[in-house]
Amino acid sequence: QVQLVESGGGLVQAGGSPRLSCAASGRTFSTYAMGWFPQAPGKGRELVAAISRSGDNLYYEDSVKGLFTISRDNSKNTVYLQMNNLRHEDTAVYYCAARGSSYSNTDKDNYSYWGQGTQVTVSS
Repeated sequence: QVQLVESGGGLVQAGGSPRLSCAASGRTFSTYAMGWFPQAPGKGRELVAAISRSGDNLYYEDSVKGLFTISRDNSKNTVYLQMNNLRHEDTAVYYCAARGSSYSNTDKDNYSYWGQGTQVTVSS
């Protein structure tokens, strides 16, 4: 069982660079691949960034390549999403999720544990 708590969201000006954090409970965090899934109003959750349990393998959706950076610190049971040069269309609730596998997957149904989400609102 893993409990996830996101933080770091809020109101951000266009072009801003917030960093989201997702803190996990339990001693098995390092056995989970992690992903970040934004959900905009009226849309589904789509993976934008993911990291393998070791941190060696990264995935980015094309629209965020070069803008977002995912990382993790297994000693702190935390995964991060550094977001740079935010655009209005990045406005969403950002969820982190854990997958009980070495590697990530783009399908949200392959993730077993979810946080409550943190709202990121980009003002233009």
